[in-house]
Amino acid sequence: MPTTATSRRHAHPGRAGATQERRRGASPAGPLAREDEARRGFDPPTIRAFLHATALEVAPLLLGAVISHETTEGTVGVMLTEVEAYLGDGTDPGSHAYRGKTARNAPMFGEPGHLYAYFTYGMYTCGNIVCSPDGTASGVLMRAGRVVEGVELARSRRSTSKKDHDLARGPALLAMALGVTLADKGADLLTSPFRLELAPAPLEYRSGPRTGLSGPGGTEDFPWRFWLPDEPSVSAYKRHKHAGEEVRRGRAAGPGSAAGR
Repeated sequence: MPTTATSRRHAHPGRAGATQERRRGASPAGPLAREDEARRGFDPPTIRAFLHATALEVAPLLLGAVISHETTEGTVGVMLTEVEAYLGDGTDPGSHAYRGKTARNAPMFGEPGHLYAYFTYGMYTCGNIVCSPDGTASGVLMRAGRVVEGVELARSRRSTSKKDHDLARGPALLAMALGVTLADKGADLLTSPFRLELAPAPLEYRSGPRTGLSGPGGTEDFPWRFWLPDEPSVSAYKRHKHAGEEVRRGRAAGPGSAAGR
């Protein structure tokens, strides 16, 4: 997997792999000031306040977070081990929101902490955690994770997986393991039947270009994919053959366009 930066606590990669580390003891401004508070336990208002930051800031800090979904079959919980950040209109050519708000991407412009779910390849569902204030498009694609609760149920949903670390190894597979469908689009991830709980402390991570994206958004200019090193549930990096080429008018690659198989 290509690596543009190896970062630890509070390092936020930007364009072209640059990193900016917040010094220990500094007083962060804005929503990220709530990070430590949000890590102390499951408190939806505090976590939502934390998610008011941009997806680029929030994404690496969601590594190690556990997202759970309760259905009539039971509950499955997945610890996020790989995520990708997507920003809004005019900023990120790899985002569904690149050309503005539509009926399809409307949740990306909504209240942070909600789910933006969409179909890819006409058959798979992928899910994003909405970030940034209401009206500003920003989302974190849940690209891969490790099932930490409801393993048996996840296995039944992912019967083709030969190993448990493959159960949620890819955005579409993660959605399958959780039992997330397109009907869950717009759901609040901080209220039942969902739950989102941050890791007790930030984890070391690595970053690189997003996988499977055509156009400029799939290049090293956007190293907005973040993952936990040496974690077997992280998906394999796949560079799109048309990464770097201009996207055809009216189309954007969109968050997590690869099914992650």
